Amino acid sequence: MNSVSGPWRPGPERGGVGVQQFRAGVALIVRRENGDVMAFERVDTPGAWQLPQGGLDTDEEPVDAAWRELREETGLTREHVRLVLELPEWIAYELPMEIRERVHEGNKRRGQVQKWFLFGVLDEDVEPRPDMHEFGAWRWMDPHHLVAHVVEFRRDAYARAFSRILP
Repeated sequence: MNSVSGPWRPGPERGGVGVQQFRAGVALIVRRENGDVMAFERVDTPGAWQLPQGGLDTDEEPVDAAWRELREETGLTREHVRLVLELPEWIAYELPMEIRERVHEGNKRRGQVQKWFLFGVLDEDVEPRPDMHEFGAWRWMDPHHLVAHVVEFRRDAYARAFSRILP
């Protein structure tokens, strides 16, 4: 299924929507002046690149989750980047059934619904420190190239977000 987007917000429990829930989270674009974005290669899926992302904690605001995930997954803080934009709508994607069946929640999580944030680097030579349990490598990448190298089930969500956020 393609991703969906809309102005809705996940329920107060932050667990998601409906019987088969969407996990509420954030996705983070860190961009240089030339338009390249910071991309990370997954340890568990060599060749699959993505942006930092993560779930919202209970009662956590999306912007706070964005800063927390940025720090946890990349080591970057307000000393390295500035928040440029928060996409007003949420963008969702569904997980393939084989992934839903593998996760600890069983088949309960249908996918993720994410708030997207754009950060600009304060120093063009900034280098992240990936957490190494999720990401094994990083590099600057053209956004269109990243869309082509993200796992297929996230591809449409990335394309939608990039079309709304990036020039």
